[in-house]
Amino acid sequence: MERVLEGKAAIVTGTNQGVGFEIAKKYLEAGASVAICARNKKLLEKAQRLLRPMAHAGQRVIARDTDVSKIGDVKKLVDFVKRELGHIDILVNNAGVYGPKGVIEKVDWREWARAININLHGSILMCRAVLPAFKARKTGKIIQLSGGGATNPLPRISAYAVSMAAIVRFVETLAEEVKEDGIDVNAIAPGALNTRLLDEVLDAGPEKVGQSFYERALKQNLSGGTPLEKGAQLAVFLGSSRSDGITGKLISAAWDPWSELPGHLDDLKGSDIYTRRRIVPKDRGKTWGNDQ
Repeated sequence: MERVLEGKAAIVTGTNQGVGFEIAKKYLEAGASVAICARNKKLLEKAQRLLRPMAHAGQRVIARDTDVSKIGDVKKLVDFVKRELGHIDILVNNAGVYGPKGVIEKVDWREWARAININLHGSILMCRAVLPAFKARKTGKIIQLSGGGATNPLPRISAYAVSMAAIVRFVETLAEEVKEDGIDVNAIAPGALNTRLLDEVLDAGPEKVGQSFYERALKQNLSGGTPLEKGAQLAVFLGSSRSDGITGKLISAAWDPWSELPGHLDDLKGSDIYTRRRIVPKDRGKTWGNDQ
């Protein structure tokens, strides 16, 4: 991999396994120093041990156990990274959970709210914490991991679906807020990943997640799913100067021609390409309901 992130410092949340770990690895290969965080301190320390040998001269791998849904934890993490690495150039919000599985009137409400708190509030808190430094330097990259719930209903996994849809709209909104500050904000749809989240669905069974979703999960498990490196490579691209000017978008790692997007900046700016938008009848070739 080309070292397109040489000299950069990045925070990657939810890094002790899965796509978060893969992103941290690809960031190191691309030349960045990385600050990793997760709630499970033991797994985080293991991840740090595995990542450190991948760092070249001048690169560092630092770690701090953090609950991104807690304001105090987030502030301590950002202060720690500034102190240890000197600056922050990139934030990758990856920490997230599926939350409870089942019909909405029967799931544990505290667990439902907790999923929203981690997936949505945690990501927003991280953005709030790094933005002052980004604005002061007139540069910065924010990359948000999203999921299938951002673009499709997910019955029986409603907390996850709601939080993913909400965080994509937040990405679009924040991108508009900071467009004069040299900060790009984008979301990644990494594809159908075979991670602990898939294991949770299989463990829950069809009675909680629904027969059709369970069967899709079984097929995904057998096929191997989307390789983790696809999402990680897109995260590198969006963290690099090659993506300058691409902002406010939800980009699919598996399906969109993201490496070609710098050649289409004029088409992307001010358009609803790769965004969440309302569909009206005429968008689907219907003649009714088009008077307004």
